[in-house]
Amino acid sequence: MLDRLTNNPLAVAGFLIVGLLCLVALSAPWLAPYDPQAIDTWHILESPSKAHLLGTDPLGRDCLSRLIYGARISLLVGIVAVGIATVIGTILGALAGFYGKWIDGLIMRFVDIILCFPTIFLIMAVIAFLEPSILNIMAVIGLTSWMGVARLVRAEFLSLRRRDFVLAARISGASNARIVFSHILPNAVAPILVATTLGVGGAILTESALSFLGIGVQPPTPSWGNMLTEGKDNLEIAWWLSMFPGMAILVTVLGYNLLGEGLRDALDPRIRSD
Repeated sequence: MLDRLTNNPLAVAGFLIVGLLCLVALSAPWLAPYDPQAIDTWHILESPSKAHLLGTDPLGRDCLSRLIYGARISLLVGIVAVGIATVIGTILGALAGFYGKWIDGLIMRFVDIILCFPTIFLIMAVIAFLEPSILNIMAVIGLTSWMGVARLVRAEFLSLRRRDFVLAARISGASNARIVFSHILPNAVAPILVATTLGVGGAILTESALSFLGIGVQPPTPSWGNMLTEGKDNLEIAWWLSMFPGMAILVTVLGYNLLGEGLRDALDPRIRSD
């Protein structure tokens, strides 16, 4: 598996992008040249220069420093939100796929109902009743994006529960819990891992969209989404305010998508490299 992963150039590129972004986020206090919230009225809307490599915003804050600290927020929201969605989706999908019958029907009809609502509007409706904090954003995105994982896990369990090794475990007297956690779930980890990796990019996009609309991470905390909002208001005179956060979002989502595709190719035995 490791050989197939390292021989896939797209997967290696995705791993390097994600690894570099995580390193930048962890090293933000040492990498950022300025305090990301420090206001400097003498250097408002300065274009990129030697003193400020990515320019300054309408309050004179250094855009590079805010971009580096914004990586922390975006990656944290993406990883935690997808973690919540993966846990919920795995539990409900496992219950539906393992027990079937009315339990399967009840859970999947609930999934169908949730999928009828556009995700972004569902999130906006929930946030309207909550304070727009980072914790609430992570929780809301996770609680509204588990349906795809649930369907995936259900399909895997429906397939695996009829395999010979599961039937042998039943005959030997193994309990349902032992069958699920020792026999079925380990064989379903690969597609869950791929879905989780791909989901991080989507969660980062959702957080950026919410922050852009003003109901996500609130200023002065820097996030790529609210940096885009500042850029929108000054697009004609300060192109750098929108370009650099937008490129950061693009590269991050691309990195996670490449990594997810590479993991899928490496973990799926039905796919053979040329």
